[in-house]
Order: sequence, then C-alpha cells, then structure tokens
Amino acid sequence: MKKKDELIQALVKEIELRKNEISNIVVDTLYFGGGTPSLLTNDELQLLIDAVHQNYKVTDVPEITLEANPDDLTQKRIKDLTNSRINRLSIGIQSFFNEDLKLMNRAHDSQEAKSCLDIASEYFENISIDLIYGIPGASNKRWQENIDIALSYELPHISSYALTIEPRTALESFIRKGIIEEVDEEKVEEQFLILVEMLEKNDFIHYELSNFGKEGFFSKNNSAYWQGRSYIGIGPSAHSYNGEQRSWNIKNNSKYITALAKDTLPSQCESLSINDKFNERVMTGLRTVWGVSLEKIEIDFGEDMKNYLLRQSKKYVDQQLLYIEDDKLGVTKKGKFLCDGIASELFKLK
Repeated sequence: MKKKDELIQALVKEIELRKNEISNIVVDTLYFGGGTPSLLTNDELQLLIDAVHQNYKVTDVPEITLEANPDDLTQKRIKDLTNSRINRLSIGIQSFFNEDLKLMNRAHDSQEAKSCLDIASEYFENISIDLIYGIPGASNKRWQENIDIALSYELPHISSYALTIEPRTALESFIRKGIIEEVDEEKVEEQFLILVEMLEKNDFIHYELSNFGKEGFFSKNNSAYWQGRSYIGIGPSAHSYNGEQRSWNIKNNSKYITALAKDTLPSQCESLSINDKFNERVMTGLRTVWGVSLEKIEIDFGEDMKNYLLRQSKKYVDQQLLYIEDDKLGVTKKGKFLCDGIASELFKLK
C-alpha cells in the first residue's frame, strides 16, 4: 500500500481531532472495513485501537471487527489475528461457486473461500460472511446450495445482498452487450425469500433486511447504524452521523494525508432537516426487526407527523405488507422484499 505509514498517522490524527464529537457516548464497536484493512499488521491495528481508547470512552470488551476477503486470510494471518484485539471477522465470501466469483471479478476462488472458513472457524467464534444473490445465470438450486454450504460452517452471522450492477464495470458492459443475461428481478425476489426461509429454519433472526444473526451475535456495528445511533467514520471516503448532521471525508488518499498533516479535517458536512430525520427514521426502522416506534415519532417529530405516517401506511397495512402492533410500525414477511420501496412512499417530502 502506497504511503501506508503516512496514512496510518493521518488516521490517528483524525481520531484525535474528532474526540469531542461524541464525548457523551461510550464506544462499544470498532469496525475495520473498506479497502483492505487486512493488510494492516497487528502492531498497526493496535496503534489505531489504542488511539481510540486514548481519546474516547470505550466499553471493557468492545466488538472489534476486521473485514477481509478469503485471499487475504491465510492460515498464518488468521493465527496472527488471534494475538490482536480483533474479536470478530467479516469475510467477503460472496459465493462458493467459481462461476459466480468469476462473473463478479473476485480475486478468490471457491476452494480459497472454503479453506479460509475452515481455518477461521478454528480460531474465531464470532464470524460473519457476505453472500450475494440474484447473480445472472445462478439458479435457485445453486443459491440453495450456497446457503447450505454456509450453514455447514455453523456461523453465527450472515449478511446477504442482491447483486448491484455498478456503472462502468466489466459486468455492466457484458450485460449491455448481451454477453451476460440481465438481472432477473423475479428471481432476485425468489432467492431473497429462499434465503429468509432457510436461515430462519436454522435459528437465525432476520434482524435487519440484509442481516441475519444467531441470538447474541447481532453485529453491534450494523445495529448501531440501523437503530440511528451516532457513529464516526475515520479515513478516506468514510461517513459519519451524529443525529443532526451527516459528514463525509475526501476520497483521495494523498489529499486526506496532506490535510491531516496540517491538523485539518478533510470533510464536508450537511445538516439534516426535520423531514430528513423523519425519513431516515422510517427507512432504517422498517428495515429492522425493531420497526418504527410510533411513540418516539410523536415525541421527536410531533403528533401531526405521527398521523401523517399512519395515513401513508394505511394502504400497506390493508395489503398486509406492514403491520401495527404494540405501538410499533413494522414490515410483514410478505412485505420484506419491498421494504425500501414502501419506506419511500412514507417519506415526508414537503
């Protein structure tokens, strides 16, 4: 990694400069994600973890997650990580089939994915993997086999997402030229429902639209985001949220390093309007098992906003896509796949 040492020092500096942003909050989760955090040595990870402890209030045993791909997690690296403060791994498996991995231009193959999990399971109890569904050409049968393989490792957490076709990628070009078939939305929904059914049968709790965890193994990092709690993102491109404002750092590594060397935060910020906060609450709440508290909507936004939400949601309640129970607005099993679209229909735009 170019300018690795300078980047790490810049990360430490940003941690220090932002220590007063959440002075009244106790940190219970650290997440090393984005890019390739697995390239950091144990000493470098410890340097960053120490900087957090020195500048923030931290729980005695925070959840500390390292995100990595199978090709980065050799047996030696996994064993090394057991001597670090990392206590949770999030591994980007995506699929256990070479056809899928090749299509998504992943660096690892099926055997590396399985070998990585074999080794990681020996050393770590708290492991999450990512799986992708809705891949062009991947049948429902293959998707079921993917889930079966994942279940065979007795993992406590699985995150699963529909394939997103990013613009200006090889995959987007192949689809546009007809080399690869387009994403079939009907099949995407079928595979989502297969996922939910199979994981719930195996004692996973579908606590957020894309996240499934065994009891006691919900991701603290994911849960904080979806419950609307404040968080600080450190590093190039990182995003932060404090309940009132959203901010994001510059993407360019060199500009990020240069700014921090001058004790300047390389970030932009936007203040959220009342409608922005209401819409955020509705969107994040509906995606989770906790739903949207109608009482909290009234307390935070007023009775008129609560009544607006009830009016907007009525037709979806009638269609059994949403439900109201114990003063909570939530999504039914039937409505889960349509969750984001339904949420947008409940937004306050004016």
